[in-house]
Order: sequence, then structure tokens, then C-alpha cells
Amino acid sequence: MTDFDPEKFEDKYANYFPELQRAYKNAFETMNDEFDSSLIHGVDQQILNESEPFYEDGGFSVRLPENPAERLTAVEIDDDELDAVLDRYVDEIEGELRRVFGVEA
Repeated sequence: MTDFDPEKFEDKYANYFPELQRAYKNAFETMNDEFDSSLIHGVDQQILNESEPFYEDGGFSVRLPENPAERLTAVEIDDDELDAVLDRYVDEIEGELRRVFGVEA
């Protein structure tokens, strides 16, 4: 577990890049085990590649890019189903960020 400093997270890619990669990779592996792999790969490559993790008010959040459904061209999926998968994926990433950085929910 990494010693977490919220102020250092402001420059997260310089200070915590390996930890961020680990959290996203762990979330990817969990999602890939539970959902269709082509869907999860598409979400990972076409939506989450532009997501941004933040630490605010004592917790992590992940902001997705605008219009995620329009970004996903690798697979066809109903918007409601995609929203549900994205919600689950973001929850998984946020949980992994808490775990990797040792921050309680």
C-alpha cells in the first residue's frame, strides 16, 4: 500500500502513476471476468482512456468524458445497458483506488 498524500494527488500522474495503473488494471480484470470481453475492452479503450480520477472531500471519484455512448464504436449496446456497465465499472475503479491508496470509503 502506498502512503497517500491528497495534495500530491493534484499532480497524480507525476506522483502516483504506477498506483493509478494498478487500480485501473485491477478494475479492468474484475470487469472482464464478469462481462463480455469485447464490451469491456471497448469501454476501456474508447471511454475510460479519457476518464479522469479525482480525490475530493475525502474520497475518490472518476469523471467520464462527455457523451460516452457516442465514443463507443467497438460494440453495439443499448444506452441503458451501457450506463449500467459504466456505473459498475466506475464503482469498481473507485473501489480499487481506495484499496490501492488505503483510503476508507
